[in-house]
Amino acid sequence: MGKPTGFLEYERKVEAYAPAQERVKAFKEFTIPLEEKELKNQGARCMDCGVPFCHSGCPLGNLIPDFNDAVYKGKWERAAKILHSTNNFPEFTGRLCPAPCEEACVLNINEDPVTIENIEKNIAEQAFENGWVQAQIPESRTGKKVAVIGSGPAGLAAAQQLNRAGHYVTVYERDEKAGGLLRYGIPDFKLEKSIIDRRLEVLEEEGIKFITKAHVGKNIAVEKIKLEYDALVLCGGATVSRPLPIKGAHLKGIYQAMDFLPQNNRRVDNLPFSGEEISAKNKKVVVIGGGDTGSDCIGTSFRQGALSVANFEIMGKASLERPKNQPWPYWPMRLRTTSSHKEGAERQWSISTKEFLGDKDGNLTGLITTQVEWTHKLGERPQLSEVLGTEQKWDCDLALLALGFTGSETTLAEQLGLKMDARSNVKASLDNYMSNVPGIFVAGDMRKGQSLIVWAISEGREAAYHVDKYLMGVSNLPLKGDGDLPRV
Repeated sequence: MGKPTGFLEYERKVEAYAPAQERVKAFKEFTIPLEEKELKNQGARCMDCGVPFCHSGCPLGNLIPDFNDAVYKGKWERAAKILHSTNNFPEFTGRLCPAPCEEACVLNINEDPVTIENIEKNIAEQAFENGWVQAQIPESRTGKKVAVIGSGPAGLAAAQQLNRAGHYVTVYERDEKAGGLLRYGIPDFKLEKSIIDRRLEVLEEEGIKFITKAHVGKNIAVEKIKLEYDALVLCGGATVSRPLPIKGAHLKGIYQAMDFLPQNNRRVDNLPFSGEEISAKNKKVVVIGGGDTGSDCIGTSFRQGALSVANFEIMGKASLERPKNQPWPYWPMRLRTTSSHKEGAERQWSISTKEFLGDKDGNLTGLITTQVEWTHKLGERPQLSEVLGTEQKWDCDLALLALGFTGSETTLAEQLGLKMDARSNVKASLDNYMSNVPGIFVAGDMRKGQSLIVWAISEGREAAYHVDKYLMGVSNLPLKGDGDLPRV
C-alpha cells in the first residue's frame, strides 16, 4: 500500500489553522487544506504493514490502506468508492472523529501515524466537488415500512442502509431540521451546517422521508407509529446531561453545555430558541469538564466575546506519550490539545469544584475549588481524595457544565414498554440490536451510551442489517468488515 519507502521519505503533515485571533471572529471552519501533492505524499506514507491494525481501530472497519493507496496514485474517484463502501458520511467523520484508526496505525509504534482522518475528509470533499456522490435509488421496493426515530448520525446511517435495501423509510426528528447532535451540539466552526444539508439532499433524493418537529411520544402518538410501520429503529441518543449537585448549583449563570451549545447553533442559523439567552460575551467563563464537549464550549465562548475562559478537569494532567498500561494499538489516554484550547483557555487539572458562589440577587459570582489526587491500586477502581489546604476561589459569572451524559431519555422507551439497563440506555440484543419488543430496534448512543460519531454510524449500519433480515429473512446489506460485499 502506498509507496514502499513513503513513510521514510515524508513526514506526517496535517491541515494548518487560520490564526486564532482571526478564526475567533466567526463561526466558520478555519482549516487550511493541503495541496493535492501533499495529500498524495501523506497517502504514500501508508506502509505495506501486512496486518493493517487501522481496520480494527476503526469502528466502521474502513478499508484504510486501500483508499490511501488510491489517493497516493491520484485515483480519487476510486478512493471515494472504497471509502463510501463502509462509511455513509465520511464528510462528518473526516472532520469530527478523534481517529482511533491513527492510534492503531502500525507506523504509530515508533513514528507519527498516517494522517488517515485528513485524507478521509479530502476524499469526501473531492467526491462532492466532482459529483461522485450520487443518489442510490433502489431498483424496487419491498413494501415494508420502517420508522427511524432520531436523525443523528446513527439514525441517518440506519435510514440510508434500509432505504438501499428497498424499504420505505421515514425519519422522525423532534427539532426543526434533521441532523441531531451534528446540527444542534457540534459548533459551526467544526462542522458548517451546509455540510449536513448537502447530504440530506442526497438522502431525500434516494427516497427517504424526513418529518421534523415530530417528537414521537409527545406530539406524535406512539400507537400511531407502531400501527403504521413494520419496524422501528430508535436512535435518540444519550441526551441526559450529568448534573453537578453541589452548594450553589441553583444560581443564575450555571448551565449545561448542551443548553449552551445548541442555542448558539440556532443563533448562527437564525433559528428561534426557547428559554433564557445564554451568552459568554464580556463574561469570565469556567468550563467544567475536559472532554470534547468542554472544548466546544471553550471555542464557542471565545467567539461570543468572553473576557476569559478557564477549563477545569478533575483528572490529572495526562502525558504526551502513550501510557505504559495502554499499549499500541489501543486508544491511549494521552494529553490532547484542541484548536479551541489554543485560542487562550487556561487549563487546570486535578481540580474539583466544591461550591458555587452568588450575590444577593442569585447571580453566579465565583466558585471554590480544591485540588484532588488519584490513588491507583492494581485490580481496583482509582480512588479520589481531596488535597487538604488547597481550596481556591475563582471569579466566574458563567459556568458551563460539560460532564458527560448519564443515559437516554426514558419517556419513549416507557411508552413502548422497553427494558432499560442500569445506565438508562435501552436494552438491546448484542446479536441483532432488537429490544425486548419484537420489531423495535435500538442503535447508537441510545443503546451503548455516550460515544463517538463514528460509532454511531457503525451502530446505524449494523442495526439496519438486522432490521432488514428481520423483515425479509435474509439481508444483502454489509456488516462491519464486509466493505461493499453482499451478506446473506
